[in-house]
Amino acid sequence: MLDLSEEKRILRDSVRRMVRERITPIASKIDEEERFPEESYRAFIENELFTLALPEEYGGANADTTSLCIVVEEISKVSAASALMVFSTQAVYRVLCETASSEQKERYFPEIATGDKLASFALTEPDYGSDAGSLQTAALRDGNDYVLNGTKIFITTGSHASYFLVFARTGPGEKARGISAFVVRRDSPGLRVGKAENKMGLRGSMTNEVVFENVRVSAADRLLGEGDGWKILTETANTMRLWGAASMALGVAEGAFDHALQYARDRRQFGRPIASFQAIRFMLADMAMQIEAARSLIFRTASMIDRGEGPKREIEMLVSMCKCFASDAAMRVATDAVQILGGYGYTREYPVERMMRDAKAIQIFDGTNQIQRIVISRNLIGD
Repeated sequence: MLDLSEEKRILRDSVRRMVRERITPIASKIDEEERFPEESYRAFIENELFTLALPEEYGGANADTTSLCIVVEEISKVSAASALMVFSTQAVYRVLCETASSEQKERYFPEIATGDKLASFALTEPDYGSDAGSLQTAALRDGNDYVLNGTKIFITTGSHASYFLVFARTGPGEKARGISAFVVRRDSPGLRVGKAENKMGLRGSMTNEVVFENVRVSAADRLLGEGDGWKILTETANTMRLWGAASMALGVAEGAFDHALQYARDRRQFGRPIASFQAIRFMLADMAMQIEAARSLIFRTASMIDRGEGPKREIEMLVSMCKCFASDAAMRVATDAVQILGGYGYTREYPVERMMRDAKAIQIFDGTNQIQRIVISRNLIGD
């Protein structure tokens, strides 16, 4: 049981109520139709979830890490695809809060404060996913502008984003040393949103290719200095995995567990509920333990970040632990939920098969779990 403040309990209960009333009825439909979740988008606007990370002076909630974890977790219990809208948008805005200059904040934040703007994190390229430091999208200086050319793939909410946080190579520095970060508006000439991926899971979240063909970006839209993109990515954006993939995984695991537990209580075989059989009881016990362990790890790490505790290396390691452990746990829990429901679990009549497909995606995106293990071991050994 989490020891939440009254303010955070109110936030959790409010989001939980909104999810129950607005998202639950359409969660399966948006997956089946593989379309942008317009209903979720409208509900999030009305509940001001797209301005959570903005400072209060710009109309936002100045939400801390724990609050963002709570929001993403609650939405993901029902629809991880819908939660991705909040995750990707707040990831970009959180980076802006921490790295944008005063002048940049004055330009960006009043527009964002309308509460209906989505944002996308544009890092991955066709040939560079886990090896992000080798990306080849180029931003060449031309007077007071940069000319951006390249292709990004697997861009969450790319089809509906108003802003893209783009990482591009601006200099000859070795690998990560030559990367800079830019805020690029959707209506920039030469920016084209390409094909949408036909995915196994998270089908209610649009994942697109984004192409940059001679896109002119003002130097005033570069975050920090030239060549500071990798610093932004590893030091500022790293914690987004906590209230992004890790909290999504926790929510998926909880949602799958809830369905499996209820089914086990209701389903009768051999004259009694299947929850009375030891094989099922032990499966449920293991599922509950994994969920509680993931929850404790996530919110302990979130609390440390919010209080400014721990050295940078420890926080980096804990965030990777959270992402890796929670998504692996979500996959195990969702798979066991399908097993408990038996033949019904393998049909689309019940949501656990969708949750299993979504859990698989979370093991991969936002840094594969193999990469997270590299980060964890590197920090343990001191490389």
